Amino acid sequence: MQQASPIVRRKSRKIFVGRVPVGGDAPISVQSMTNTETCDVEATVAQVRAIQSAGADIVRISVPSMEAAEAFRRIREQVDVPLVADIHFDHKIALKVAEYGVDCLRINPGNIGNDQKVRAVIDSARDRGIPIRIGVNAGSLGKELLRKYPEPTAEALVESALRHVDILDRFNYPDFKVSVKASDVFMAVDAYRLLARQIEQPLHLGITEAGGLRGGTVKSAVGLGMLLRDGIGDTLRISLAADPVEEVKVGFEILKSLKLRSNGINFIACPSCSRQNFDVIGTMNALEQRLEDIRTPMDVAVIGCIVNGPGEAREADVGLTGASPNNLIYINGEPDHKVSNRDFVDHLEAVIRERAAAIEARNSEQDERLIASSRA
Repeated sequence: MQQASPIVRRKSRKIFVGRVPVGGDAPISVQSMTNTETCDVEATVAQVRAIQSAGADIVRISVPSMEAAEAFRRIREQVDVPLVADIHFDHKIALKVAEYGVDCLRINPGNIGNDQKVRAVIDSARDRGIPIRIGVNAGSLGKELLRKYPEPTAEALVESALRHVDILDRFNYPDFKVSVKASDVFMAVDAYRLLARQIEQPLHLGITEAGGLRGGTVKSAVGLGMLLRDGIGDTLRISLAADPVEEVKVGFEILKSLKLRSNGINFIACPSCSRQNFDVIGTMNALEQRLEDIRTPMDVAVIGCIVNGPGEAREADVGLTGASPNNLIYINGEPDHKVSNRDFVDHLEAVIRERAAAIEARNSEQDERLIASSRA
């Protein structure tokens, strides 16, 4: 029972990070970054796969040395998710990972040396269809800008980004995306709003160094929420001092809350009170853990009493309403059957999985009919 978002997105140029479209009419993509030692190929591959399993569209890997570039080659051979190589200053590393099949280069052209070096990277990217990501961070602005601006500001971030953009424009390379990140929410939001009016390329959103799991989630949701509501943003990363898998989960929750992306279950659950007829918090903890593997977009309402339960359940694909002596389960907005508190979490999980399978089957049938009609 998912509804369309009322948000009108900013028009931007579409680029491709591997098979993933970014910008234009493409869904907002979610990415994360490995925090393993890149040269530890086994650990990095395992983390890339975990991030991908959580639903990430793109994974970024730091490549700080030629040794790491050789490790990247072995990582690339073992995973199929689009990979971004994070590179600073050394254009030779960029050329090497381009040769090894990178899907995007996160490298600022103004930081890699003279025109000859910049041209070599751009020519390699152009030949292989590899986009570039310009990434500006409030914590690493150049000395010249810091002389002009006594401290980091939104204007300084945008000016820094546009200097890199001008280099790519000079070499006639339009396939890039840009980020202007800051740990200060207002600075980041102002910078993205300024930049969105000045270029046509996709914008990569993020509140950098946002903090730990709880604080970083809140800061990211507030900052990115303001931008996304404005229609700004084509891809995003939630920067948390936490497991990268959590970054992906938070990213999708933000997009789901704004109806911009569907990935798995959207839970509607009450905070619980003395009216509850079952342990709402314990039930939600169990369901979120058990159902992480489901990617089918669906709404599930878990409400502890009959005051708000029926109304929420009628709007959900599956709903559980607390009642006495037995709780009531709704399917597709209609009362379906009752269940006691004994082992009802197992039962509810089975009901949700059955409904998810039915939705997937329906969607597959619709896709097949569309394909058949297009061939007719």
